[in-house]
Amino acid sequence: MNIKICLFVLFSFLFINKISANENLSLLTFNDDKKIEAVFKKENITGTIVIYNSQKNYLTGYNHKRANTQYSPASTFKIANSLIGLSTGVVKNTDEVFFKYQGQDVFSESWKHDSSLKDAIKVSNVLAYQELARKVGKEKMLINLKKINYGNETIGSHIDTFWLDNSLKISAMQQVEFLYQLANKQLQYPQKIQQDVSEMILLDRSETWKLYGKTGWFSAENNLNTIGWFVGWVEKDKEIYAFAMNMDIKKTNKKDLEKELLKRQKISIESLKVLGIIE
Repeated sequence: MNIKICLFVLFSFLFINKISANENLSLLTFNDDKKIEAVFKKENITGTIVIYNSQKNYLTGYNHKRANTQYSPASTFKIANSLIGLSTGVVKNTDEVFFKYQGQDVFSESWKHDSSLKDAIKVSNVLAYQELARKVGKEKMLINLKKINYGNETIGSHIDTFWLDNSLKISAMQQVEFLYQLANKQLQYPQKIQQDVSEMILLDRSETWKLYGKTGWFSAENNLNTIGWFVGWVEKDKEIYAFAMNMDIKKTNKKDLEKELLKRQKISIESLKVLGIIE
């Protein structure tokens, strides 16, 4: 066989194999990292983190079993909700003011104003995203959850709380699959929509990398199974490192709760640092 043909076949196989692995990351070997484990233990946190290295096509992190356990996505679903709102035409763009504040009681003072998607996601405005979900409607929402293979693809009884009431569930591994595809503009949506949503969740950058992400906090009425999330990806040297972490939140007084919630980002950042992904 001609050497050029041989090389073409080889590189094609490697490319296809990488994409196939990305479509189902659970098929890859999960490498528990002792340094990342030490980060969790130092903070006395029960949780997991999954980091996908697309260049080497392998998974690393901590607590493989939990990484495959599904939990309510809470406010991390705002990423998918934004994509769905834009793709269905419910909102025209990320700057359109679609939520009108009606003076209702709110969890945060930062929610007391009319909002666009850009405004709402920055302050994690639950009321705005509930309005967005109602405008999308149950039928279109279900179609899109299946379209992006989002978790258990379940809505339950209420269109405006399903990502908060434990109806919709997703694992850290599934979060990484979804985020990797979004970061690479591989979802079944126009690339501009994927780019616009990605830009909304840009959190930090240096000369060599960009950090994209979104936090989430699920709190059940009985205060049990309270879960914190931080999910996203790092773009570095034209490579994507998608990650998702979740942790048990020890809900006590407000001051202690705030400290616990800060650990979502802290542990994730430290984990990315020990792998040399960010400085």
